[in-house]
Amino acid sequence: MTKKIFNGIVGTSAVTNAITLILVNVLEVNVFIKTGIFFISVLTAVIFALRISKKITRPLVEVNLDDPKINYSEINPLINKIRIQKGKISRQSNEVRSGREQLSLITENMNEGIVIADTRTNILSCNSGALRLLGAENVSEGQSIYMLNNSEIFRHCIQDAMGGRNSCCILKTEQGDREIIASPSNTTDMVNGIVVFIFDVTEKQQLETMRREFTSNVSHELKTPLTTIYGISDMLANGIVKPEDVGQFGQNIRSEAERLIILINDIVSLSKLDENSVPYEDTETDLYSLAEEVIKRLQREASEKNITLSVVGEHVSIMGNRTVLDEIIYNLCDNAVKYGKNGGFAEVKVSHIPKKALVTVSDNGVGIPPEHINRIFERFYRVDKSHSRQIKGTGLGLSIVKHGVIYHNGTIRVDSTLDKGSVFTIEFPIENKK
Repeated sequence: MTKKIFNGIVGTSAVTNAITLILVNVLEVNVFIKTGIFFISVLTAVIFALRISKKITRPLVEVNLDDPKINYSEINPLINKIRIQKGKISRQSNEVRSGREQLSLITENMNEGIVIADTRTNILSCNSGALRLLGAENVSEGQSIYMLNNSEIFRHCIQDAMGGRNSCCILKTEQGDREIIASPSNTTDMVNGIVVFIFDVTEKQQLETMRREFTSNVSHELKTPLTTIYGISDMLANGIVKPEDVGQFGQNIRSEAERLIILINDIVSLSKLDENSVPYEDTETDLYSLAEEVIKRLQREASEKNITLSVVGEHVSIMGNRTVLDEIIYNLCDNAVKYGKNGGFAEVKVSHIPKKALVTVSDNGVGIPPEHINRIFERFYRVDKSHSRQIKGTGLGLSIVKHGVIYHNGTIRVDSTLDKGSVFTIEFPIENKK
């Protein structure tokens, strides 16, 4: 373009062409030099800017956030804000740590188990109580909650909670019965995790079983004599009993009525001992003299089986309820006679050791099979149910004995050999039971 301009001004002569070419070259060199100078200037500015920025930012990069100190007044407000924010974060972190430690301390000292899991059933928190109650070992945070127990009942309980429903079940384990309560943690109709509580309900389940058995047995024991009384009374009322048989039928009614009275009295006694509502009559009682009185009342029954009853030992007195102590000794001696062999014996021995009185009732009767010894103090429990109707009694005698001994802060143990006899040993504290 420059060449065309010069051509228009100077003309087309050879001199003119030479001059034009020189000028063009000079102009092109000048442009190249200026362009080079421009790029060199830009590069120099960039290098200088990088060096300046590094020099400016180096104190910020190397600053100690635990103790920020910079001599640039321009950024001191920023440093102060960082320092304040760091203090807030530190305090909140300490509060969270303290809360976790306190929660851990509380849950670790609980007898119950508690487990927290996320939506993927991974354990977020699990106390030692949960591991102990479920018999799980080497289970830690981050693992699946099913590592604690993988039974179908447990899985259904957890899955129901994950579905947003409160769930409860009874889990049978080798360690006992466990109640599992699983609750979802919800926010705006979304499950964020679950909380699982684990309780040891072994004793509760046993008591519930005993309650059902007790109710069933009481109903049966009451119904049987009442049915007999009603049947005989109906026959007498309708005049279908021969005159000569009226006396025998009347005796049967009286016998069944006596049985009912004894049963009701035993139930009332046991109920009072259960509720610890026995009237407070803490008096000094001579156990030897009390045993002699009991033996006299049982002499007729013992004579029918030719069983020898005796009391040996020494006079030992304790503070307690005389009526309850009488029932304890009476029921043990009564059982010794009922289950004794013809021509056998039953002996009550009263003695003492330091601070304790001992009452031992022994016999050479039928004895108790080893597998039944742990259950003989249960209500209405009979070792041989096939002969329970032949032997008079309510099945509550040994339960009354056990609860009466507990009422006096005592202990009882049993030693028995099948077909050779049994020995019941009771220890009472000699001092006042209160």
